[in-house]
Amino acid sequence: MTETEVQALLNDDLRCIGCGALIQTTDKTALGYTPMSALIKGFDQEEVLCQRCFRLRHYNEIQPVDLTDDDFRRLLEQISETDALVVYVMDVFDFSGSLIPGLHRFVGDNPILLVGNKVDVLPHSINRAKIRDWMRQQANIAGLRPIDVLLTSGKNGDDVPALMTAIEKYRQNRSVYVVGVTNVGKSTLINQIIKDVTGDRKEVITTSRFPGTTLDRIEIPLDETTNIIDTPGIIHQDQMAHYLASKDLKFVSPQKEIKPRTYQLNEAQTLFFGALGRFDYLKGPKSGITAYFENNVPLHRTKLSNADHFYQQHAGKLLTPPVQENLSLLPPLRRYEFKIAEKSDVVIDGLGWLTVPGNVVIAVWAPQGVSVLTRKAMI
Repeated sequence: MTETEVQALLNDDLRCIGCGALIQTTDKTALGYTPMSALIKGFDQEEVLCQRCFRLRHYNEIQPVDLTDDDFRRLLEQISETDALVVYVMDVFDFSGSLIPGLHRFVGDNPILLVGNKVDVLPHSINRAKIRDWMRQQANIAGLRPIDVLLTSGKNGDDVPALMTAIEKYRQNRSVYVVGVTNVGKSTLINQIIKDVTGDRKEVITTSRFPGTTLDRIEIPLDETTNIIDTPGIIHQDQMAHYLASKDLKFVSPQKEIKPRTYQLNEAQTLFFGALGRFDYLKGPKSGITAYFENNVPLHRTKLSNADHFYQQHAGKLLTPPVQENLSLLPPLRRYEFKIAEKSDVVIDGLGWLTVPGNVVIAVWAPQGVSVLTRKAMI
């Protein structure tokens, strides 16, 4: 294509197929920038990407963007004004961290199909029907009433045909909005849908571990009049990923099945999760405490009386992630104490959880700003 032909397309609001941003060739610091020469080459190779998506896709480099959480929310507000099916994608590994506060304001009266993504990282021993029931219970507690609950793996695509069947069942010739917080795997899941529908194995939408990869709505036609629309992920600043350097994101984004690790703890013993947090067993009989974290997060046991000194001496060294040069990015750890009446999960948003028995007193430490909560045990 010639530069004149490409410029004509730019005048018609050309968008990046990776993130949805409007393509432009003039402002290097603004969204959607790509050099004209790269854009012409992209047309020749049928890959129209902004420079940010190109570098993210080919070099795993992320460029910061000047967008806020409010900007993303404004992009979603139009959903309540349309007649559509809303596919709400949540991360089954980080359920609480993938809740969208005030979701009803965005969806209006539109029906919600709840999808638990990344089911492939949960232990195979967990019954899927039990996970769906647990998800529905948790959604109801959060004030949601989904019309159905499905489990998927955007990574391997095994459940995509069943998801597409459900979408066709519930959408009733309407467009479909896919919503979720950052890093739940929305774009990966939509790429699998595109592959399933078209047979094209090439990744279309840019995906990564970096929060906020999709910057604007991306529309993929379902038929002549309706689309499936990928929306930007709502940013949750209380997730662990927002406090880590890029090389440490792998520790909060499991790619393989999680292997539960159980420790028999006595009172006054502590478990560290790298330097990212810690668990203090304060009161109760000797009990098995099971940790569900990314498999490469090292766990270290020590005495509670020695825990503060142990952290000060070894954070960023023996206790990693993060490594010492990135330790300054992590806010100081904050303590949360709980009296647990029945078997429960204690969750650190975006990192993982521990399952503890009833009738115990515990404390959990997490970086300032990262949410810690208890819930009914998933397993």
